[in-house]
Amino acid sequence: MAQINDIAIELGTSNVVIYMKGQGIVLREPATVSVDQETRRILAFGTEAWRMTGRTPANIQVIRPLAQGEMIDFDLAGNMLRYFVSQVTGNHRLSRPRAILTTPTGVKDIEQKALVTTLFDAGVRRTQLMDHNIACALGAQLNFEGEYGCMIVDISAGGTDIAVLYNGTPTVVSSLHIGGDQFDDAVIRFLRRKYNMLIGERTAEQVKITLGSAIRRERTVTMDITGRNLITGLPKTMSIDSDEIYEALIDCVNDLIEGIQLLVEKTPAQLASDIFESGITFTGGGALLYGLAEAVSSVMKVPCTVADEARDCAVLGCGRVLEDPAAYRYLLNV
Repeated sequence: MAQINDIAIELGTSNVVIYMKGQGIVLREPATVSVDQETRRILAFGTEAWRMTGRTPANIQVIRPLAQGEMIDFDLAGNMLRYFVSQVTGNHRLSRPRAILTTPTGVKDIEQKALVTTLFDAGVRRTQLMDHNIACALGAQLNFEGEYGCMIVDISAGGTDIAVLYNGTPTVVSSLHIGGDQFDDAVIRFLRRKYNMLIGERTAEQVKITLGSAIRRERTVTMDITGRNLITGLPKTMSIDSDEIYEALIDCVNDLIEGIQLLVEKTPAQLASDIFESGITFTGGGALLYGLAEAVSSVMKVPCTVADEARDCAVLGCGRVLEDPAAYRYLLNV
């Protein structure tokens, strides 16, 4: 019988990522479920469900069980998590792995404990929880266990978690409803307002990735997009450029910077001094927005960096605990 190694799971707003001990990341799937609303029958999970976005009849909805960092449909989240874990572990009843789970900070304790039960039903013999901020810091290889404080800003699809870490624990924390989804919505609203064009969520995300920026690019980038003309009702293709999308996103970027500044104001003076020396580290998929670290650094006059493998820092942090449990076991919530 093939050995099933222990696993680490990041249940995120936009993706579910699973890390297996000794192998690294073995699964990355969109955190989406397609459901027939008339019968409540689940049709697909992950990539298969995500591909249905904007292409299904009215009775079939593509749902993300987590939104804005919070659980909005626990049953769907549990079914989705059970499905993805089974894809990795199979049905090895005699070789049940252990797991480490991290979720957005907005997921309540009672919901996390219920997810532990779901994982047990999926074949995991024991699940331990890990604080999301700690997981991100560990994955970003920050020194948060010493005598100096550090700050980490994790920007996911559903929101942003900000934490000042000291002596191995989050000392000051905050959550903002600003993330990748809000950036996408800003692009949709901008194009609707300026060009009377309606685009879908998938197109908006691609525009954000290709053209989006928190500072003006030195060289303008353009791309063609296709949407629906709201005046004629007909499909329309047009070219847009990065300067326009910068204008669409700048309010969201400014709100994010303001949120970071507010947390610094609440931070004890000595820890704040540490941050101004050590800087701010950004993780999460939203941290990859072009020029974001530079924009924050310019306003706050603090060194800012984007972590290596930023979008995977949370699951990689859990993975480090799997690989060296003796060194990091104390970071887990039993």
